Amino acid sequence: MADTITQTRADLVATLEALEKRLLWLSAWTIHNANHLRPKRDGLKVGGHQASCASMTAIMSALYFHALRPQDKVAVKPHAGPVLHAIHYLLGEQTREKLERFRGLGGVQSYPSRTKDTIPVDFSTGSVGLGVAVTAFSSLVQDYLVAHGQVREEDAGRMIALMGDAELDEGNIYECLIEGYKHDLRNCWWVVDYNRQSLDSTTADRMFRRFDDIFETCGWRVVTLKYGKLQREAFAKPGGKAIEEWIDQCPNADFAVLTYQGGAAWRARLMADIGGKAQVRKLLDSYDDDALAALMTNLGGHCIESLIDAFDACDDDRPTLFIAYTVKGHGLPLAGHKDNHSGMMNPPQMEQFRTLMGVPEGQEWEPWGGLGDNAAAALDAFVKTSPIARKPAEPLAPMVAVPALPAPEGAEQSTQAAFGRILLDIAKSGEELADRIVTTAPDVTQTTNLGGFVNQRGLFRRQELADVFQKAKIPSAQKWSAHGAGQHIELGIAENNFFIMLASLGLAGPHFGTRLLPVGTVYDPFISRGLDALNYGCYQDSRFLLVGTPSGLTLAAEGGAHQSINTPLIGMGQPGLTAFDPAFADELALIMGWSFDHMQREDGGSVYLRLSTRAIPQVSRENDDWQADALKGGYWLKKPGPDAQAAIAFSGVVAPEALAAWEQLAEDLPGIGLLNVTSPDLLHRGWSARRAARWNGQKQAPSHAETLLGALAPGAGLVTVLDGSPGALSWLGGVKGMRVSPLGTDRFGQTGDLYDLYRTYRLDADAIIDAAAELFLED
Repeated sequence: MADTITQTRADLVATLEALEKRLLWLSAWTIHNANHLRPKRDGLKVGGHQASCASMTAIMSALYFHALRPQDKVAVKPHAGPVLHAIHYLLGEQTREKLERFRGLGGVQSYPSRTKDTIPVDFSTGSVGLGVAVTAFSSLVQDYLVAHGQVREEDAGRMIALMGDAELDEGNIYECLIEGYKHDLRNCWWVVDYNRQSLDSTTADRMFRRFDDIFETCGWRVVTLKYGKLQREAFAKPGGKAIEEWIDQCPNADFAVLTYQGGAAWRARLMADIGGKAQVRKLLDSYDDDALAALMTNLGGHCIESLIDAFDACDDDRPTLFIAYTVKGHGLPLAGHKDNHSGMMNPPQMEQFRTLMGVPEGQEWEPWGGLGDNAAAALDAFVKTSPIARKPAEPLAPMVAVPALPAPEGAEQSTQAAFGRILLDIAKSGEELADRIVTTAPDVTQTTNLGGFVNQRGLFRRQELADVFQKAKIPSAQKWSAHGAGQHIELGIAENNFFIMLASLGLAGPHFGTRLLPVGTVYDPFISRGLDALNYGCYQDSRFLLVGTPSGLTLAAEGGAHQSINTPLIGMGQPGLTAFDPAFADELALIMGWSFDHMQREDGGSVYLRLSTRAIPQVSRENDDWQADALKGGYWLKKPGPDAQAAIAFSGVVAPEALAAWEQLAEDLPGIGLLNVTSPDLLHRGWSARRAARWNGQKQAPSHAETLLGALAPGAGLVTVLDGSPGALSWLGGVKGMRVSPLGTDRFGQTGDLYDLYRTYRLDADAIIDAAAELFLED
């Protein structure tokens, strides 16, 4: 029986080693083809990362074809993207055509992408470090769904990140690590490809020896894979201990140089340093130069046997960091060279590599080229019956019905307060929508008006946590019980964590087959602090509702650091995100209902609401005719008269100033219109699409911006105003060739009361009137 088990294990190791060679070859050939064989019309380097792929092939072979289960999800380090595509090529899920067009239009993307690649991609990666952190937050989302009965505990998968060691320089990883500790993170593996080389340099030795301490302090198990089987066997021989100690003390840069130089250099250095120690010379003499080079680079991250043992041993839900020592460019002539990050083999080197790999000329793209029929059939059968081959397609989560959301009552309201009341009303309802909403905030839950929802629905904790203040009968507006049924995920004050949490929640549908409707609130000026992570979430088509509040100079007493300027432009420029700047509570209720629906549509996306703490008088409505236009981006709050020569266009909280100016100007400019731009983003997007359609020879109806401004006389003037960058509205003049006088904020604010700041920064009614006067006095 023991012999059978040993043979079975030996067969497994041999099979995985053969698969590793195929991944090494196919990833290197894909990059080579794009740079040296495919015609380049522009003469530019296509790029790719042959060396970064080579250091990962053993890890990915052992993980994908042995350790990975169908329910597990993996974020692959950006520069190992070609290895991922090679895996799916062997699985029959990637085409040769797309590999041949690597980094070309319609081909394989540079880095794994959920939205651009056609193979299954669990997490987009590309912005270094974010693909690591997202796995931790996705594990927390899975825990949320388990606690809410949407995922069975026994079906829970591991969220796995394959990362380069240089990614550990990214601060967002440590912000994530701390948050994970707070929430008792589990079912998460991070595998570090410790090749000790970044783009510019060799990784510093000193810091890496502290990473295990950092992770262990945060509750992680740390598994270090430093030595491969060949090395461990050599260390057990006479003289081997001295070689092991030498490797332990060898600086990373020296190890890289010797790796590049090869066996003779290894021998000379070892003899110079430790050749006088007992049995060392004899041990070294037992290896020729090639064998000695193979021994010295037989690190744990290249040893299939060491990898599968490590993966198999971690069969619980404890978060685990695998530090896998590797050589960048392992198996390639580039191995160890400090410039190999973006380097690649030239044609003569590639020809030598093809011969070394046993791939016949003309069979470079064959999945099993050069292996022979029996070996090819055996490998193909192994791959096709592996657990990863049984991974089901991502599920399509059913849509959640969105009822009409009534506007809160009140003669004066702020959009932020109205937002809180609308959410509270939803929380109290018996609608399914209420059960699918999950809220989160970076330590600003109270000050962004999420408190009512949390009072009603509770904080999420896997283990119940009593509110000590409530137990002690100390009065508090926050009655936040923490339990498994809670629907608010509390985060610390780190905006990167916040946006990655939103991204993870917004992928619950495709990842776990159950739809969540995430609502996240953040101080509007601090959206910029998490902008990379926001872009990351949108890039992989995650769906969430982002609420930026309070916003603008209107947060008067807080001063410049808390007064947002360019966030309207962020909302307009971010793909996958539709931005609104509502002025009134009924607009907000309408937009929120639209948002919850839009987040679920196949052609939908995420939504950004820019809100304010300023309470303003609400307008009375004669009917609901304004609603359809409001959801297109704008409507006439005061319709222009026939052949009107002027209009004021405003967004958001400056509505009272715009109304006051309109009332005064109406006496001198009969028929002047007042345009409420609820979404500069939608108006601009529609206008741009209209222009693009004309250039493409397609027919398209006039955009909503054209329709609205068509109510004015040709050559009419516009005064635009918002509490934000004037560029968000000034472009309206280009729609019909109108003169524009733009008002807004384009410099840092300061502390003061609202009246002083509006006057100083030209947002008050007098400034609007002056701008209109200037506009009509230009002639």
